[in-house]
Amino acid sequence: MPELSPARSKTTSSVRSPRRHPEATRRRLRVELGERSYDLNIGAGLLSDPASYAELRGRTLRVVTDVNVAACYLDPVLDALGLTREHACVLPAGELQKTWANAEEVLDWLLAQRIARDGVLIALGGGVIGDLTGFVASIYQRGIAFVQMPTTLLSQVDSSVGGKTGVNHARGKNLIGAFHQPIAVFADTDTLNSLPPRELSAGLAEVIKCAMLGDAGLFARLERDIDALLALDAVALAEAIERCCALKARIVALDERESLAGGPRTLLNLGHTFGHAVETYTKYETWLHGEAVGLGLAMAADLSMRLGWLKADDAERCIRLVERARLPIRPPAGMTPDDFRSLMARDKKVAAGKLRLVLMRSLGEAVTTADFDATALDATLDHFCAAALPVA
Repeated sequence: MPELSPARSKTTSSVRSPRRHPEATRRRLRVELGERSYDLNIGAGLLSDPASYAELRGRTLRVVTDVNVAACYLDPVLDALGLTREHACVLPAGELQKTWANAEEVLDWLLAQRIARDGVLIALGGGVIGDLTGFVASIYQRGIAFVQMPTTLLSQVDSSVGGKTGVNHARGKNLIGAFHQPIAVFADTDTLNSLPPRELSAGLAEVIKCAMLGDAGLFARLERDIDALLALDAVALAEAIERCCALKARIVALDERESLAGGPRTLLNLGHTFGHAVETYTKYETWLHGEAVGLGLAMAADLSMRLGWLKADDAERCIRLVERARLPIRPPAGMTPDDFRSLMARDKKVAAGKLRLVLMRSLGEAVTTADFDATALDATLDHFCAAALPVA
């Protein structure tokens, strides 16, 4: 089984030319949450098309983005919205920037611009910008509207939908935040053309997650289409994004604030307890979130198999699909089972001192449970850590 180095790329890729079929890519989904319902728009060319923003006309709009995204997409978005650069706040890029300090910078900027409660913040970027901007919107003037314009595959299929916002803390990921639903989402598949290959693979981790936890048909389709997705086939991407978002929209409608212990929304954390441990261990510096989730999915499948819940062949299919998506299937160098245990004990799903994990009953069916054999977890941790990447 080939190994995949988790070292972060230092350069971004050039824009690649996708197989584009603009009309065939357009999709619209409704996230049904009563008075907080909103549309999720998917397709090529959305961000630069003024017609996309009819519902925002007449509103006071401000854009938050990062330096990398700004270089590619800020000016076309501002032009389509009838705004200028003074209407945008540009932050540094990267997971390390998802901090209270940067949230405070955006708050200071909004106050200096005297934005009133009827203003609308637009999050143009990946999950870091989406989470941080949504969090700022949730607390500024006790809450203002915001729009998600996700520019990575990971944010298009996951973080832009559902209203989870927040910033990281040194003691853990997303420990400071709020639930705050956007008023609209615009997922432009053209933005994926400028993603470095690692970022694209990181997004595929969340696509695979959705299939593993709730859509066996999508899983089979991914086994067939994974190469097309890696090659940025626009139609294959739009279909995968739509299917993942439809699944997440259904789950969010059932459990908007993850308030049900072991409820539907916790299922979206499949692979994340393992993955968050990796991110904390590496201090968010060397592994992308999706890479950590990809490893977490492989570990969750393995543990589910050891518990006798998931067929061995299906567990192997899960691990192989993660690998085919060019995601790590080994922990970072030096990470031990004890490291996993201590970091997983801090997870938000821990209740009454018991670790709860999202595991698989079968391919396409997941469950949140604290009722699992601890020796099986030990075996999974030992198995993966024994094959960890060698120290460079």
